[in-house]
Amino acid sequence: MGGWRGSWRPSALKEVEVDNPAPAGFNSISLAGIGLSCSLIEPLSLKNSKDWSLIVSELEEWGEVPNSNSLEVESLSENEFGPIATIRDNSVWTIEFLPWGSDGLLRRRCSSPIDFLHAPCGGYTWNDSDLIIVRKELQSPSASSELISSLRSGNLSEAKENLRNCGNVLGLYHKSVHNSRTTPPDPKRWNKRLAEIEESLRADSIWRGQHSRDTECMLSLGDLRLDYFLGNKIRLNRPRLADALVEKSCEFPAIRDLSSLFHDLSRLHFQEKSTLDIVELRLSLIEGWKNNAPEKWCSERVFYSHRGGIAIWEYEQCLLDVIEAVSNQSGAPEPAVSLIRFVRPYQKRMFNNRTIGALSFMSAFFGISNLLNNLPLDPGDIPIPVVLLTFSYVLLGFYRRMAPPPEIPFTHYV
Repeated sequence: MGGWRGSWRPSALKEVEVDNPAPAGFNSISLAGIGLSCSLIEPLSLKNSKDWSLIVSELEEWGEVPNSNSLEVESLSENEFGPIATIRDNSVWTIEFLPWGSDGLLRRRCSSPIDFLHAPCGGYTWNDSDLIIVRKELQSPSASSELISSLRSGNLSEAKENLRNCGNVLGLYHKSVHNSRTTPPDPKRWNKRLAEIEESLRADSIWRGQHSRDTECMLSLGDLRLDYFLGNKIRLNRPRLADALVEKSCEFPAIRDLSSLFHDLSRLHFQEKSTLDIVELRLSLIEGWKNNAPEKWCSERVFYSHRGGIAIWEYEQCLLDVIEAVSNQSGAPEPAVSLIRFVRPYQKRMFNNRTIGALSFMSAFFGISNLLNNLPLDPGDIPIPVVLLTFSYVLLGFYRRMAPPPEIPFTHYV
């Protein structure tokens, strides 16, 4: 049986000499280069039950895990998220290693509404960091494979129904965690995170959002893709490489989960060179999500693009694709790079919209000033402030309606 090739490692980064501790059976390494760095803890070898016993000897277990001293390693594989092994004792287990750990909320997600999550049944930690998750696999076609089939056949109604169902399931998850753990919005840290990513990439695009007070932080699913939707469940997956390259110093709102799905839809639509209307597909996701998500988290204020909306979170998803591509020197990732090219004209159009907003503010200011400066009012003085305030209200409504709808991608709003 062959070993792992290490394809999860960012190939453009070089190993640096740092004496980091690691549990028995693991190797700790640090990688750096081209303005990026990350630390990994990787398993050394897993060929037999002796190797497995060594790997778990210094780890703390949780949940349901293999407990037999005599087991068979059936296969080894790997993907962009890390090494994978299939082992057998009295049951068949899928063992997934987390080279860069997790955000510290993995076990909390696993214990959250299990009805809508296909979560790991257990795992192992070291110094409070998740190193291994254990699964009993769910055999069900993914929404990704079904959507690809619809995109290739050009079946719009089937594709929309598939996406609406994904939105429904995500909304059910958000509804279930709504009362379990929420914290206030954190736009300062969200904007700081964007600034750090842009600085690392030396990007010529800059975007900061004010964000609505309704965008509360919650038990976000992180990287979310259509491939993780299995029937009416969401497969809780391992963190992506970008989570190791960009330090996570904040929690996120529910709309970020939706933006991650939006971006994955864009990937599939681009890869399949589909002619189906991307706007209708995105709208189906939104409609499905709104059916079940907490009303506050999917309100018009949350989607309001002039304050950030879902657009700024899609921009973040594009940057994460780019930073992973840079770390691997794998070329420009599409459609992320093409979408980023449209960010500046998208912002320019929104900036031009602010002329209407400024006129609304000025009308309100002069209306109120006229009202205060002429107290007490004579009947003949009332119409001027009333006209100005009415004009301000009309302009404000017009300005709000000029905000890009959430179903419209950057490429369609220029």
